[in-house]
Amino acid sequence: MTLSLTAKRKQKLYVILGLVALAAVAVGLTLYALRANINLFFSPVQIAAGDAPYERQIRAGGMVREGTVVRNPDSLDVEFTVTDYVEDVRVHYSGILPDLFREGQGVVVVGQLQQGGYIKADQVLARHDENYMPPEVAQALIDAGYKPEDFQQKAAEVAERLGAEEGNGAASSSY
Repeated sequence: MTLSLTAKRKQKLYVILGLVALAAVAVGLTLYALRANINLFFSPVQIAAGDAPYERQIRAGGMVREGTVVRNPDSLDVEFTVTDYVEDVRVHYSGILPDLFREGQGVVVVGQLQQGGYIKADQVLARHDENYMPPEVAQALIDAGYKPEDFQQKAAEVAERLGAEEGNGAASSSY
């Protein structure tokens, strides 16, 4: 009788250990999948400080610096600079830009930071309000000791100047 009890206990122990092992594998695979799909946000200040990982999917945001949009006339390639008015980061993008993309406007780019210090963007998201600053950028500026209101004022001045130039018939480099 004791022999069969020991066999039953061993069988229960193996079943419990098997279930624990399966649960550990499932949790491990879930965490791995989530890690691969998370796009962490970095401001130009954080990228310049070396906080952003290279060749890993990230989000970066700020304002499109005035006079930095360069389009390749033979392709859909575009280069521009994203700034938080403290630091700048160069962005290379190949594709159709959103209709609301303009110099002096807020953008968020999704892509990989390359060893050359630029972002190779897969996606560009734009907002229409010149006073808009992505929440992540505003928080990063606060964390760095800056006031987002000051930079929103700067963005409004840039948008006003660009509006005046377009009204005078001046050519814009973004359109």
